[in-house]
Amino acid sequence: MRIPLIAGNWKMHKTVRESVDFARGLLEAIGEVNGVEVAVAPPFTALHPVAEVLKGGPIRLAAQNIFWEESGAYTGETSGPMLAEAGCSLVIIGHSERRQYFGETDETVNRRLFAALAAGLHPIVCIGETLEQRQAGQTFEVVTSQLEGGLTNAGADQIGSVVIAYEPVWAIGTGVTATPEQAEEVHHFIGQTLAERYGEGLAQTTRILYGGSVKPDNIRELMACENIDGALVGGASLEIESFAAIAGFNKG
Repeated sequence: MRIPLIAGNWKMHKTVRESVDFARGLLEAIGEVNGVEVAVAPPFTALHPVAEVLKGGPIRLAAQNIFWEESGAYTGETSGPMLAEAGCSLVIIGHSERRQYFGETDETVNRRLFAALAAGLHPIVCIGETLEQRQAGQTFEVVTSQLEGGLTNAGADQIGSVVIAYEPVWAIGTGVTATPEQAEEVHHFIGQTLAERYGEGLAQTTRILYGGSVKPDNIRELMACENIDGALVGGASLEIESFAAIAGFNKG
């Protein structure tokens, strides 16, 4: 049984004070969480203060990135042990914006994956095609390449801690959402690929999230798909009311 995960990626938004106030408000708005896991990924500066607010509650803390070394002369980077100490249990890896703006590759995604696992963090590994790649009929090829590249040398025991997030680049921040049929097709393919590489049992327990303009008015339709196990939410996670509505998709 795969428990759905709804994770909010705040990206480069919210000061420490804004993040703390938001976390408090979100706890009140969400209330008790049943049958779903909820997480938020504030900017690095707010991780520990938000962790203090969330301590003992139903919302998990995620980081937006991780470096592959535990320590050293790497100005501006943050290691796995630092994230774990700050209160994180999850970390987003390989987001398309990291790939687009900061030179992230499948190789560096893979190195970050092992750094996360070594620190006891659950990686949320992002994969997805651009509009040009989809129009060229390369969706499955791109997804396979990114999945295999990001998970290189990871054993089945390690994959059990990994969450996959399918985020078609053409749907991120554009207001355009993949139709449930489009998303389900790729999620089903990812599940099949995992089953071929690691066995059906592992594939049945690995969560695959959808990301890309997820909103309160489309979350139920997306979550009705058999192979969609949650959402990685961007813009709609920045407002308490909208994110609480998405996190509570299974209520009422």
